Amino acid sequence: MRELNTNQAQQLNPETNHLPTTDHHHCQSTCVNTHHSCKNKTRGNQKRVNHPFADPKPDLKKRRTVWTASAHIINAVIGTGVLSLPWAMSQMGWGLGISCIFIFAGVTLYTSNLLADCYRSPDPVTGKRNTTYMEAVKTHLGGKQHVFCGLVQYGNLAGFTIGFIITTSTSIVTILKNNCFRKNGFEAPCRFSNNPYMIGIGIIEIILSQIPNFHKLSVLSIIAASMAFGYASIGVGLSLTTVIQGNVKSTSFSGSNKGRSSADIAWNILVAIGDIALASAYTQIAVDIQDSLKSSPPENKVMKRANMIGIFTMTIFFLLNACAGYAAFGSNTPGNILMSSGFHKPFWLLELANVFIIVHLLGAFQVIVQPLFRIVEMLAAQKWPDSSFITREIPMKIGQIKYTINLFRLVWRTTFVVVVTVLAMAMPFFNDMIALLGALGFWPSVVYFPVEMYIVRQKIRKGTFRWFGLQTLSLFCLLVSLAAAIGAIHGLSQAIGKYKPFMYKA
Repeated sequence: MRELNTNQAQQLNPETNHLPTTDHHHCQSTCVNTHHSCKNKTRGNQKRVNHPFADPKPDLKKRRTVWTASAHIINAVIGTGVLSLPWAMSQMGWGLGISCIFIFAGVTLYTSNLLADCYRSPDPVTGKRNTTYMEAVKTHLGGKQHVFCGLVQYGNLAGFTIGFIITTSTSIVTILKNNCFRKNGFEAPCRFSNNPYMIGIGIIEIILSQIPNFHKLSVLSIIAASMAFGYASIGVGLSLTTVIQGNVKSTSFSGSNKGRSSADIAWNILVAIGDIALASAYTQIAVDIQDSLKSSPPENKVMKRANMIGIFTMTIFFLLNACAGYAAFGSNTPGNILMSSGFHKPFWLLELANVFIIVHLLGAFQVIVQPLFRIVEMLAAQKWPDSSFITREIPMKIGQIKYTINLFRLVWRTTFVVVVTVLAMAMPFFNDMIALLGALGFWPSVVYFPVEMYIVRQKIRKGTFRWFGLQTLSLFCLLVSLAAAIGAIHGLSQAIGKYKPFMYKA
């Protein structure tokens, strides 16, 4: 972004971060006999203002609210990972499992609120906008740290999209397997290839990816968030029903250790801690969500409310799913209680839950990938500002529906979705790779950068009690990241040998 000199900076409009446009008024008052040149000058100003990348907030009448921001957050945190929390609880037991849910919810809420104050600088209410996470890091920390931030953030987001395609196709196959079991019994060899369904998912995502930005994504995000509530509630309901019926399995305060070696126990606890920590994280899209909010009331205050709503909702659902699922399955808790290794009946309810998962992941894919789409398109517009291929919005109309198509957006986003779909088919073990990517990205994106930016903003002196407290939090989360990464590497080494590219059947 082009830097402004001191005099220009003092003239910035706090609502738009643009310099006041005075050329047209000056032209009207001084150019009485040069109407044609004034008209051309006015057009030039209009073209600059309407440029799709000129203003981070081009349509202030359609800015989003705390509820749409909360929906985006819920989409990010209440994903299918919530259905694996009963397994994590079974590995750690009631004591450590419940403690981890509360600890990581608190850490995420605290650091997300620190990050909310970094959206504008130097003042969190009236300062200049930092419209991406990278830009916020560059503004506050300087140097090349924003490059590292970008590699972590966008590498993780790209990896998550591959995992979403794999998981969505697995839910489709689960529905097919449940129908097969219903007709032929649970001993029938019901296996199906995921590839045709991954291709179908890719086609749907290509269409949905033409939604230009977070501002236009609110309806899809709200629908997807409601689907997350749906399948999470079904998981809780089935688990509680099992418990109420008296089919309670043996549980433990410290986890089940029967029939397992010390090494297996250690590996599984590391993976379980990592699962809970990663399931709680959404800071990689937090700045982009905040950039979709209205300017009044101040974005940082609205974002903090959205953080509270999202994290509170997340914690309730995490506790319900983890505790009820563990009580229902005990030490034999599967990795996902709604997939074929979990509940088997009632068929119709399990199929409904998997339909909810499919719809949720189709929408969550778009929420997760928007920051990656956006940064590429912004960089392209800055590099080639006069290219109509990159900047021109072509108006289209189907019946009463009006929309615009951008050729660069169409080509770039379609190419991205095709690539990640092919990678999903080639590497069905990629969910284990995502665990590694998420573990490596958790500490820098969730804790390190928000804490370091906060220290710079508040001018906290090194060696003070406050500084030591923040660094202790950062060190703790670094150790969690390393532990989760070690567990993910162990799981990945076991998974690679089980699968063949493009040949996976669930």
